[in-house]
Amino acid sequence: MDRLTSMAVFVKTADSGSFAAAALAFGISSQMAGKHVSMLEERVGARLLNRTTRRQSLTEIGRIFYERCKALLADAQAAESVAQELSAAPRGRLRITAPVTFGACCLAPMIARYLQAHPEVRVELTLADRFIDLIDEAYEAAIRLGALSDSTLIARPLMPYRLVACASPAYLAERGEPLTPQALTAHECLAFVFTSMPAATEWRFTDDAQREHVVPVSGRFEANDVKALLAAALNGAGIILAPEVAVRDELAAGRLVRLLNGYEAPPRPMHLVFPASRVTPKLRAFIDQVVAEFGPAGT
Repeated sequence: MDRLTSMAVFVKTADSGSFAAAALAFGISSQMAGKHVSMLEERVGARLLNRTTRRQSLTEIGRIFYERCKALLADAQAAESVAQELSAAPRGRLRITAPVTFGACCLAPMIARYLQAHPEVRVELTLADRFIDLIDEAYEAAIRLGALSDSTLIARPLMPYRLVACASPAYLAERGEPLTPQALTAHECLAFVFTSMPAATEWRFTDDAQREHVVPVSGRFEANDVKALLAAALNGAGIILAPEVAVRDELAAGRLVRLLNGYEAPPRPMHLVFPASRVTPKLRAFIDQVVAEFGPAGT
């Protein structure tokens, strides 16, 4: 006999008070219901039910066993439900949040491919450079830049978020090309301003020997949007320290020139995070595609 079935018959017998009622619920005979309970009693070595001609009642050991069986059967049902859900086709609304620049330049095109592959899903993407609490604000996943704080979220590492210094050919023709980070002090540096803090007054670089260079920078233009800074740089307003994903097309086309060969701005770690409590088919498919397209090299 299957032990889980026997436990289910035992619980139903205890709840209904008779083998007949349990037998009716499971489509078996009263004698078979009794055999299921007898098998359990034989396994545990104790009587679980007090039997009378009219009603079955739990013994002291039976009450303890009954509670454990109910919990075990509930866990088994939950496991089956999760397995069925995970094997189902992705569907429904998926709420995602990401930093503005990465979300617009990289994640949105990926989501278009994701939607094409999963026609029953619709995605709501919120782009924000502020911290968004997934639980409090009811999001299912987030792309996060920088070091992660301790939390109950699952984190999947993605490729590092790299910054590059670049400027337009017109600016460099007028002001000259800086060859070292220290030379930036004599240039117009376009500053990114976060909503919650002032613009950075220092840019950091490491050289090929992993020595750090911290350079004070200044300029006459700052903005809280990379696209605005990029437009200014393309029009010769100064040097931009921008996410590589935002300027790669301009660099490839020659509209911007990459500067400071031999120096690199420290990359920021990037992760996909999501609650550990429940991963639906739509979220699982999204996680798999994000990791496949933006995961670190070798994954």
